[in-house]
Amino acid sequence: MSIESVSRTQLRVRGYHLDGYGHVNNARYLEFMEEGRWAFFDEHPALMNELHAAGRAFVVVNLNIDYRAAAVQGDDLVVMTGIVDVGDRSAVCHHQIRRKDGRVVAQADLTFVLLDVRANRASPIDGNVRETLDALTVDKSIFAD
Repeated sequence: MSIESVSRTQLRVRGYHLDGYGHVNNARYLEFMEEGRWAFFDEHPALMNELHAAGRAFVVVNLNIDYRAAAVQGDDLVVMTGIVDVGDRSAVCHHQIRRKDGRVVAQADLTFVLLDVRANRASPIDGNVRETLDALTVDKSIFAD
């Protein structure tokens, strides 16, 4: 368990991210978090290699998000992403989005399963994939305010 297992992605809020009230539209936070997951995979190629070798795909099955503060045009945000729990059949990825001043604007727990691509159904998290996920797992307290 190490903080190096948490990816950090920076992005700037643009006008097209905003809603009619002048702050980031709630749905855009999901896109910001997805950007964070892609960065996480880019930074941990061993995980992607193990998933491909096992014929598995990462599939989102649940997302619980807390909106904590508004982000507005020109805000520089940091999306932190990490695996915080791995079970037998599902795992949890935590996201936290902060402004540069450190204020948390949103955070979420995303539950995913591994899809057996050939059988088109969820599969157990085991073998090399399990070992790789376990090695990347961090304590959620790393994200504490």
